Amino acid sequence: MATVAPSVEQPPRAGLSAARAPMKKRVKRAIVVAVLIAFSLVFLYPFAWLLAASLKSRGQVFDNSLIPDPVMWSNYVEIWNELPLGHWMFNSISIAVLAAVLVAVSSSLVAWGFAHFEFPFRNQLFGLVLATMMLPAAVTMVPTFLIWKYLGALGTWLPLFAGNLFGSAFYIFLQRQFYLGLPRDLFEAARIDGANHWTIFWRMVMPLSMPSFIIVLLFEFQASWNNLQAALIYLNAGSAQQFTAPLGIAYAMTKYSPTAGGQADYQYVMVAALIVTLPMLLLFSFGQRFFIEGVATTGRKG
Repeated sequence: MATVAPSVEQPPRAGLSAARAPMKKRVKRAIVVAVLIAFSLVFLYPFAWLLAASLKSRGQVFDNSLIPDPVMWSNYVEIWNELPLGHWMFNSISIAVLAAVLVAVSSSLVAWGFAHFEFPFRNQLFGLVLATMMLPAAVTMVPTFLIWKYLGALGTWLPLFAGNLFGSAFYIFLQRQFYLGLPRDLFEAARIDGANHWTIFWRMVMPLSMPSFIIVLLFEFQASWNNLQAALIYLNAGSAQQFTAPLGIAYAMTKYSPTAGGQADYQYVMVAALIVTLPMLLLFSFGQRFFIEGVATTGRKG
């Protein structure tokens, strides 16, 4: 009787699955890219609308079209001649640079003290510093105003940046978390070699913590640049030359509003707003590498 050879079962379609794996990966990547592009378009739409509105005539500003017809390049020339945009930009840049540098240096010094030195009630004091972030700005607004009034600083730039000389609780926390990730043995070795605390901080700690330091500069520059409230409270409303950029935009809104005797020339307001936005875009473009590096490394420990 002839025996029938057993049939050999085929192995699973491993080769087919392996061939499909790159295809699935490409499809997932394409979906992710499509979603990111969609979100990018959503976030870019307001800026594109602002750019289009700045190039339109008076009656077309709010028609929601992204293609001006005709293109009014003269809007930029006219607004530059009518408003002291150059003075506003210079004022805002000067104040923002002073505020950013002061708060970055002072916060770094305080953060280094909390991160490196051992002293009684260190954690309690650090908790007290963090607790100041819980206070609403409205609570301290009136006392702060009275202090600057007593010092005779109303109508000057001083209240807009001098308060940063005492640091910021958020930046102290951010810098301290970065310092905790630095190798302590390196600083102990420097102490053995005769370096004092100032030398260690300025020549070792600061170069190593430059990404987080630049993050503080960027954050504070942006916060100071957009600070309308402080400029509205402390600057002299009768001198347009002294205005910062946000206060200047508010002034332009009032100037061209029909309720204030204007002719609803909001295209000029859009031009001014676009010009004021450009420095922040350039700042982020140049500091993007440090921004990403600082966010990725801040908070590490050990």
